[in-house]
Amino acid sequence: MSRKIGFIVNPIAGMGGRVALKGTDGVVEEAIKRGARPVAGDVARLFMRELEGYEEFEDLEFLTGPGPLGADVLREFDFSFEVLEHRKINYRKVRDAEIPDTTAKDTKELAGKMVDNVDIIVFAGGDGTARDVFSAVGKRVPILGVPTGVKMFSGVFASSPEDAARLLVEFLKGNARLVERDVMDLDEEAFRHDEVKPKHFGKALTPYAELLLQGAKEPTRTDESEDVQATVEALAEELGNGIYFLGAGSTVKRLKDLLGIDGTLLGVDVVEIKDGRARLIVKDATEKDLLKFVERNPRVVVTVIGGLGFLFGRGNQQFSADVLRNIPKENIIVVAAPSKVSNGIVRAYTGDREVDEKLRGYIRVRVSPWMEKMVRVV
Repeated sequence: MSRKIGFIVNPIAGMGGRVALKGTDGVVEEAIKRGARPVAGDVARLFMRELEGYEEFEDLEFLTGPGPLGADVLREFDFSFEVLEHRKINYRKVRDAEIPDTTAKDTKELAGKMVDNVDIIVFAGGDGTARDVFSAVGKRVPILGVPTGVKMFSGVFASSPEDAARLLVEFLKGNARLVERDVMDLDEEAFRHDEVKPKHFGKALTPYAELLLQGAKEPTRTDESEDVQATVEALAEELGNGIYFLGAGSTVKRLKDLLGIDGTLLGVDVVEIKDGRARLIVKDATEKDLLKFVERNPRVVVTVIGGLGFLFGRGNQQFSADVLRNIPKENIIVVAAPSKVSNGIVRAYTGDREVDEKLRGYIRVRVSPWMEKMVRVV
């Protein structure tokens, strides 16, 4: 029996990540000026390539949007699909990039046209796309996010494009139960100024199978705050001479403050420590900035994003595959509250299989001034 899948791609989602814009809403031209290129289509292709490997689902039928909203990706694969030509998509040139004139209205309109005709809507985008899809369909049909954005704090996203395909297969087999997951979004302009202003938009129906669906963003527990501070203070005293890439998040921001630098809360900073003194070299660094320093044997300090469980791949896309390929795993320092690694698993996803495989296995996580915990990277 044929199963129908709604498929929507937000073609500009994720463009701001590697260039330190922490999102793409309203800043596409600035992202391109900084060297960003569209990534959503490539991530959607990873999803389709994984899905294509399941022979029992060769009879899947997709409903999708025109051109960059889904059809361009599906044309490269053997799935049957129908295009909902809701309007003509035009393009504009920004420097040497062709950018479609798509907006949130396109996502909402397409989702609305699909809702009564599909078993599930799969979308490639970030939190903004999740919000737009949910606003159009509510709980009338399950939704599943292929993660292509920057933040992705909502709980409707699979852990990776490949996991999204696996989760869809489990759903179609009847092996994934439907759960209610939070749809969240942040004020991106405030986010770019180191302010976290989350807003809850509701609970969507999403298929769930263990280890395939990410959690939702959670803050550090209040009762662990003092312990985290003590752990970071101990780490600050131990850092030797050299170049450091200091990642995003409140835990690493405590380290930046202790080192006496004006670092970012939600970005990556390049710092040099020499004879016990720290000097800020690049504030809110982009992927290109980090690549300039990879030959100087930098060490990376990151934390675990609470709820999401990611070291790399959520909110810190500046740590791209090209950057991490040049950094030995032993140069990665992880510090986190014990509750963030209580299940013994963290995630890393760069989209490059070789780099992701290098990161897999076990890594030490500093959980107290005197204790490290071995945690598995998946």
